[in-house]
Amino acid sequence: MTEELFRSDSYLRECDAMVVAVADNTVAVDRTVFYPLGGGQPGDTGTLSWASDSSTIVDTRYGPDGGIVHLLEEGDARPDVNDTVHLTLDWDRRYRHMRMHTAMHLLGSILQYGVTGGNISAQKSRLDFDMEETIDKEAVGAALRVLVEADHPVSFRWISDAELDTNPELVRTMSVQPPRGKGKVRLLEIEGVDLQPCGGTHLNSTAEVGQVRIGKVEKKGKRNRRVNIHLDD
Repeated sequence: MTEELFRSDSYLRECDAMVVAVADNTVAVDRTVFYPLGGGQPGDTGTLSWASDSSTIVDTRYGPDGGIVHLLEEGDARPDVNDTVHLTLDWDRRYRHMRMHTAMHLLGSILQYGVTGGNISAQKSRLDFDMEETIDKEAVGAALRVLVEADHPVSFRWISDAELDTNPELVRTMSVQPPRGKGKVRLLEIEGVDLQPCGGTHLNSTAEVGQVRIGKVEKKGKRNRRVNIHLDD
C-alpha cells in the first residue's frame, strides 16, 4: 500500500519515492503527495522525474489493489521498478482544489440539508442538497463570505469505525458513506463550524479560501438543488 503523505500534510508539494510497480502508462510508488480521485475531488497532476528522464502525471487514482497509481502521459518515458523518483505536484491546481473543498464544507454548514452529491474542479465546484425550496443566493453568499473572513482554523483528526457508528449525525452525505474497514475514519474539522468525515485535502484556515461566490442554483429534481460556487481571482 502507498504511504499517503497528503493525509497528514496537504501542503507538501513534492517528495522522493521508490517505484514499486509499472504497468502500461501507470506507475505505483511506495509514498506520494498526490491525492487520488475520490470524494468528488479530482486526482492530482504534476511531474515524475528520475536520474535519466521525466514524465508528466496526468491523473492519480486508486488501483485495483487499493494502492495509488499515477497515470503518465501517453508516449512519455517510464521508470523501472526500484528506481528512485521525485514527484512534484501541479501546486496551483491542487491549491485551488483545497480552496474549493474547504469552501464546500462552509457552504454545507450554511445549508443544513442532506448532501446528495458533489464535485470539485479548479474552475467551479458544486454541492447537491436534498431540499425542495430555493435559496436566497445573496444571503447564502454573504454568510459564506463571513465564514471565510472569520479565519476559522481547519484541522483533522481520526476516530474509530465504532465511534462513527455511534455518531451517525456526523455523516452528511446521503449517497456515499465514509470508507470503513481500516479501523479508523478521518474527520475534517472547521473550528466552530463543521465536523464530518472527509479524506480530501484542505486549507489550514478558512481565510485562505479567498474571494468566493455563489454561482447558478439548479433544480435537479423535486428534492434536489444544485448549488455552484466559484473562486474570483
